[in-house]
Amino acid sequence: MAHSRFGIIALVIGIALAASACGGRAAAPTPAPSPAAKATPSPEERAREIDEKHEAGVKAFPAKTEGKGGQPLAPEVTGGVKVFRIAAREVEWEITPGERRTALTYNGVVPGPTIRVAEGDRVRVVFTNELKESTAIHFHGVLVPNSMDGVPYITQPPVKPGGTFTYEFTARNPGSHMYHSHHAAQRQVPMGLLGAFIIDPKNKAGEPKVSQDLVMIVNDGPLGYTINGKGFPATEPIVVKKGEWIRVRFMNEGLLIHPMHLHGMPMKVIARDGYPVPQPYLVDTIGIDPGERWDVLIQATEAGIWAFHCHVLNHVESDHGMHGMVTALIVK
Repeated sequence: MAHSRFGIIALVIGIALAASACGGRAAAPTPAPSPAAKATPSPEERAREIDEKHEAGVKAFPAKTEGKGGQPLAPEVTGGVKVFRIAAREVEWEITPGERRTALTYNGVVPGPTIRVAEGDRVRVVFTNELKESTAIHFHGVLVPNSMDGVPYITQPPVKPGGTFTYEFTARNPGSHMYHSHHAAQRQVPMGLLGAFIIDPKNKAGEPKVSQDLVMIVNDGPLGYTINGKGFPATEPIVVKKGEWIRVRFMNEGLLIHPMHLHGMPMKVIARDGYPVPQPYLVDTIGIDPGERWDVLIQATEAGIWAFHCHVLNHVESDHGMHGMVTALIVK
């Protein structure tokens, strides 16, 4: 017992001396550095990491993904009527390699298949709704009878799950147009219920001579920032020979403005919303509001790989590298 008392007394004296040395307070143990503090990179390491991520993304372009939207849809011809069959269905859509998100689609792809007809054609679109919710199709910019305008509770009842509706009209106004949902559209269209609807003029004498006639649909929302349903590095480059002319039909199906910018050479604006502009003019950046369509011509005058992207910069770049609305014009 005596030894125990002496041990306790010694311990008390030791604590008292330590407290006296610290101004009357017991000394707190020095904390070990946290794992987070140890992991904080230096500015040099951070800069190197940003460079490496940018380089890796660019080297992966163009990356392969499953599914390709916007391909031409061949019609059936019945009694002189061009018949197109469209079904709305939900799929898991691959936007970038390994990145899949739930999409609402026409015929299983984003964008839906391109419907292309000629001025004066009689067009019939047989629509089936395979979704778990109601929807409809609106032919954006296309002159149609009121009953074919595709706005639920205004011009037609919504197409219920498992239901069908047949749209029929004569293609009257040539130009670059779209088709998309007009029911819960703030969600259904950004999720993929969209596609291009092009009417070629009956008289093609005034049409420009080009080596490629391309559609570029930009979109934003639950699928991210996309060009033709894909995000960089899975977007598709435009490859053209030096000296050739191409036509690009910009269409904005998103909720935000997207100013599209081409490096290296200008774009000649020839049409807005399907109607020719009074006087074509040159730009290198063209702002595309939601719902707008702009047609431009590009002559590939400069060899090389040229960035082609939205100029709202957080739609295309971050410290993790390029993403979203970026592609390239490759002039050989």
